Formats: sequence, structure tokens, C-alpha cells
Amino acid sequence: MKNNIAIVAGGDSGEYEVSIKSGNQLFSQIDISKYNPVLIHMKGLQWTARLDGVDVEVDKNDFSVQHAGNKLKFDCALIGIHGTPGEDGKLQSYFEMVGVPYTTCGVMTSALTFNKFATKHYLVPYGIFTAKALLFQKKDTVDATQVVKELGLPCFVKPNNGGSSCGVSKISVAEEIVPAIKKALEHDSEIIVEEYIQGTEITCGVIKTQDKLQVLPIAEIVSKKEFFDYEAKYTSGMADEIIPARIPADIWLDCEQTSSLIYEKLFCKGVVRIDYIIRDNKLYFLEVNTVPGMTEQSIIPRMIKAKNISMKDAITMLIEDALGRI
Repeated sequence: MKNNIAIVAGGDSGEYEVSIKSGNQLFSQIDISKYNPVLIHMKGLQWTARLDGVDVEVDKNDFSVQHAGNKLKFDCALIGIHGTPGEDGKLQSYFEMVGVPYTTCGVMTSALTFNKFATKHYLVPYGIFTAKALLFQKKDTVDATQVVKELGLPCFVKPNNGGSSCGVSKISVAEEIVPAIKKALEHDSEIIVEEYIQGTEITCGVIKTQDKLQVLPIAEIVSKKEFFDYEAKYTSGMADEIIPARIPADIWLDCEQTSSLIYEKLFCKGVVRIDYIIRDNKLYFLEVNTVPGMTEQSIIPRMIKAKNISMKDAITMLIEDALGRI
């Protein structure tokens, strides 16, 4: 009998539309000879499953739906929600409580990596280089002059918890800092201000099953905007994502080793994407994406293809690993 797989998409962040596209792509690529996939849409407390062209409410008591007069329960959740609640540990906690295996990192890892500032500090003892940063909360009064003194210009203002560059600004003059913080506060109650590191931006995908860890081909990001913002990430032609990255062999090896180290020290699971800047032949860690985009334009599917793995096989790997059968 085929396993029932819930492909979960939507969520409550600025990454909602990207998540919907990721969910649709996962649904179209899953191996239907092995699995019975059902697309689950989540928005706040509204959770619905699409069955036979009809939206059916999900019973949150045990993550099931009524279908054809029977209760349909799910054997595994394939999480495609970027941002909250799919990437910050909330949904993972729920699935732990109701006993449904899932394809992403666990609760602790998801919660930690969603917090950019905390992740930076967690990784420093392992010899990971990262940009200097300051953390502000909504209640704080920000002294722009002091920020410039500590971090210099230009600098970046970002929501501390979030992804897809939603609410991110690159600041060139001190007068822009406070308005940029107000913009970022529309997405989060904590703000990180980070020094600007000029260099080559690269990103590395890592996928692990119970028997082996695979580092995917490294991608080089060349944005046609001032930085790799939301528009550059999701608008065709606004960025060149070059696979394999045009970087020296020693930096490539360093990136592979560093990414494997980060994956293991953070106790990651499934597929993640780790972003870096190269400056003066040194890797500077930016952030970990524990539910990376899976749209047609997303980088991870392109890395998987470059590794000569089909998306169908990659999805199967994730599901079978979550089910504990690899």
C-alpha cells in the first residue's frame, strides 16, 4: 500500500507565495508510483487538504482528513513552508506531538537557525567566520551614529527571523538606518544590523539521509540588483545563479567541508542551503535555510539536477529518510 504524504505549503510570513509555488512543484515531482500525495494548505488556523478538487478541513487533533467516508491519516509530512510556522520549529513541534514523521530539521535546529543572530553566535566556537552584527528589539531606541561606528557603511538591516530577503535593506548613509529598521519591523519584532562584506556570494546545498551526507554543487550568485533581494531571487533574469560556482578549488573544498561541519554541528536533517560571502579567500557565513525554496526558479532543484539526481529521487530520499527506511 502506498504511503499517504502530506505536502504542506502556505504559512504566515512574507514567503507565503513562494511556499505555495514550492508546494505545487513538490506535488508535481513526487513519485506517485510510491506515494499518495495530498496538498495541504496552511494559513493561520485554516488548514485544508485538496482532495478530488475539493478543500477538506484538516483535523488538527491527529492531522487527518475525512475522505470518501473514511479517515485519511498521513504517514509523513513533506514540509514546504518557508518562514513561520514551517521553518521556525512550530510545525515540527506539532508533528512531534501528533506522531507524524516530517522531512525537515528537528524542533531545536529549526528554532535556532531561524534566528540569524543566535545562529551566528552558536557557530563561532567551531571556527566559522561571520560578519559583525547588532541585534535590536522593537522596544529599543536605535542610535544610528553608534551603529555606523561599530559596523561601518554600507551595512544591512534585516528581520532577525525570516527569509527570502523580505524586509531587507542595504544602507549607505546613517539617515537610512532608522527607516530601514521600521521597514524590517513589519516582518519581525527583532532586527539584525550586519556589516557589509564585499565579495563573491555563494550558496551550498547539503542533503543527508541516514546512511550518507551529500554536498550538492556550489552555486555562485550574481544579482543584477544592488544585492540578492526578494525580486532578484524570484524574478526571472534578475540574477545569475551559476552552477558550478567560479571559485578556486581550495575555496570550493573549504566550502564543502564548512557546510558539512555546520550541518552536523547544528544537527540538521533533510536538505538545507547555507549561504556565504567570500572575501580575501575567506568564507564568511551568512545564514542557514532549513526549508529552502523548491520552485522551478529555486537554487536547490538546480543543484540537485547538477548532481545528476532527479527531483523525483531527491524527494523520495527525503521521505524515506523521514520514515526511517534508508
